[in-house]
Amino acid sequence: SVPACCSARYNLALLACFGFFLLYALRVNLSVALVDMVEPNTSLAKNVTSNVCPEHSSAINVPRNTTGEKYSWDADTQGWILGSFFYGYIITQIPGGYLASKIGGKLLLGFGIFGTSVFTLLTPLAANLGVGYLIAVRALEGLGEGVTFPAMHSMWSSWAPPMERSKLLSISYAGAQLGTVVSLPLSGLICYYMNWVYVFYIFGALGVLWWFFWMCLVSDTPETHRSISHAEREYILSSLKDQLSTQKSVPWRPMLGSLPLWAIVVAHFSYNWTFYTLLTLLPTYMKEILRFDAQENGFLSALPYFGCWLCIILSGQIADYLREKQNFSTVCVRKCFTLIGMIGPAVFLVAAGFIGCNYALAVAFVTISTTLGGFCTSGYSINHLDIAPSYAGILLGITNSFATIPGMVGPVIAKNLTHNNTVGEWQMVFYIAASINLFGAIFFALFASGEVQDWAVSGYHLHRN
Repeated sequence: SVPACCSARYNLALLACFGFFLLYALRVNLSVALVDMVEPNTSLAKNVTSNVCPEHSSAINVPRNTTGEKYSWDADTQGWILGSFFYGYIITQIPGGYLASKIGGKLLLGFGIFGTSVFTLLTPLAANLGVGYLIAVRALEGLGEGVTFPAMHSMWSSWAPPMERSKLLSISYAGAQLGTVVSLPLSGLICYYMNWVYVFYIFGALGVLWWFFWMCLVSDTPETHRSISHAEREYILSSLKDQLSTQKSVPWRPMLGSLPLWAIVVAHFSYNWTFYTLLTLLPTYMKEILRFDAQENGFLSALPYFGCWLCIILSGQIADYLREKQNFSTVCVRKCFTLIGMIGPAVFLVAAGFIGCNYALAVAFVTISTTLGGFCTSGYSINHLDIAPSYAGILLGITNSFATIPGMVGPVIAKNLTHNNTVGEWQMVFYIAASINLFGAIFFALFASGEVQDWAVSGYHLHRN
């Protein structure tokens, strides 16, 4: 094989990693900044802190910067502001996959991140104009981000040799976890010492800067790349020659009737239920039940995502090693990694509900739960490229549409279940997430496939007639 160092495909993976880093930084920065954007007394109206656990008084009084505007938004309005992103995000998933197969992933991914960055720069202005404008800007950011994952999958279908898929994809998508890790504490610090508007200005400007590099250095396929070596181009093209379809029309009917595709849909939906419930509600759980302010300790709220990032990178290396050197079948690796990545988190999530006030243990369990979830990237997440490389972008659009629903529904259900903030109510939230995870893991283990499906290769229509 062609050496990895400085190769065009690994350069693409690294640039993509930075792109997804910025995407997630742009996505989560609002949940940190929102704390500073709201007048302190407006959200207290219906907040009942449970008195199960003693308070941790570890607050060091540093003089905060309080120059930022404050808005009087109640808890429901804040919920709408945080949720509005997903309403845009869900709309562009399938069109994103379809467009990427037509115009190429480079432009789509580039402008998806560029657009998101521009709307992030406009966020402080929108907040000043009124809550409706802010919700609209966030939904537009969601529209921009919605195309990015399908576009990236579509690019990898022409760039990733089958035996390096887990490695290359895990490097590029792990940027998302790293973006969460860095931007949670960093946004907190920016709010603390500067002013919340800079959270949006700094990350937005970085996104625009990234876009220039992306447009100059990346190309859609190895054939069109300016500086790729002849050996690498031949290596990639020859490794993919039996896997891609040349037909221009999308085989929608056999695709939507494909059980291996639905196995990914169910796994993706189940995994995201836990992921989004934790992402949006973990700070609440720590604050209301464990009486531990995650905002003051951005490091602790970022720890689970750091674990997940490490796990994604390592499991990507392990998955390809098992397939290439140990001759494990692709489907075996995908199923095993998905089972570890979904049953592991379910067990530790339920455990987190039963440890009383030991917040060190709570943080440990939640960290282990999120970390083990990283195995799923080399499990169901890459499986789109195994079963239909030519249509990987569209498949990801389909599964991600279903998988965005938990982001819209999960936190709402959890909020409704925890009106009194008792430990019992929270255990219920964790139980639901764990059982959905368990179901998804079993469904995937039963029905997933590791082979390119008949409908996804060129000759398919000829056999039918």
